[in-house]
Amino acid sequence: MSVDGFVGGPNGELDWMTWNWDDKLKKYVNDLTDSVDTILLGRKMTDGFIGHWANIVNNKPEDESYDFARKMIDKPKFVFTKSVNESPWGNTNTSLAKGDLTEEVKKLKAQKGTDIVVYGGATFVSSLVKENLVDEYYLFINPAVIGKGLSIFNTLDGKRGLRLVESIPFECGVVLMKYVPA
Repeated sequence: MSVDGFVGGPNGELDWMTWNWDDKLKKYVNDLTDSVDTILLGRKMTDGFIGHWANIVNNKPEDESYDFARKMIDKPKFVFTKSVNESPWGNTNTSLAKGDLTEEVKKLKAQKGTDIVVYGGATFVSSLVKENLVDEYYLFINPAVIGKGLSIFNTLDGKRGLRLVESIPFECGVVLMKYVPA
């Protein structure tokens, strides 16, 4: 997220994001990923997400992010969609969630297992926020102001209180702000 609250440029651009993560940030994200057993994705970003990690797993075993890519492919993923009837993502442990958003998420939360993480996209996350389905917000604030773009909070009808539970600055300039609903 940018300092001014955007998760992507007006057309989803991510060229403003800090990609030179320091080791502490990489470890934090890796540990966070290890604590979950399910990934939720919106349809619009799924091709790029799965394509990126599958490319590393299938073609670049020497890549420094190979172990993380393996996790992204191996963990069960649920893609929320109204437009796709059959998963086109092959052997990537990906299922479709086609029902009512709130009912589908509550059903997943009720299953045995560990935590669930949402990787986006912006419209999908906005829907989760609007329906009060987010239990914890991990906002990785990048040292950039972009002026306009995609927000995950733009569908709210009113104020939402949040309580800060963790704040960690990283050497690369990213700051993690972890919040829970107040």
